[in-house]
Amino acid sequence: MTAIVLTIHLMIALALVIVVLLQRSEGGGLGIGGGGGGGMGSFMSARGTANLLTRTTAILAACFMSTSILLAILAGNTGTKSIVDRPAAVDTAPAKTEPAAPVSQ
Repeated sequence: MTAIVLTIHLMIALALVIVVLLQRSEGGGLGIGGGGGGGMGSFMSARGTANLLTRTTAILAACFMSTSILLAILAGNTGTKSIVDRPAAVDTAPAKTEPAAPVSQ
C-alpha cells in the first residue's frame, strides 16, 4: 500500500512542478500564453489559461498534502516505537576500572 501511495505522491509532485513552471510570473516565466491576440488560432485566452493553471495548481497541491498525510499515517503504523518511548536500560553491574598504563618516554 505504501509503495502505491508513494508512486502516486511522486507523480503528483512532478505534475505540480510542471504546472507551476508553466504559469506566468512577474518576469514572464515559461508561460504558455503564446500571442496576445487571443484570436481563433489560440486554444484559450490568457486569462482562461491562468485560471486553469491556478485551479490545477490548487488541486494538485491538495492532493500532494493528502498523500503526504497518508504516507505519514502509513509510516506510523509499522508497530515499532520510537527510541524515546523505550525505557532506559539500567546497568546494575559495577563499572570496571582499570589502572592507567604508564606512559613510557
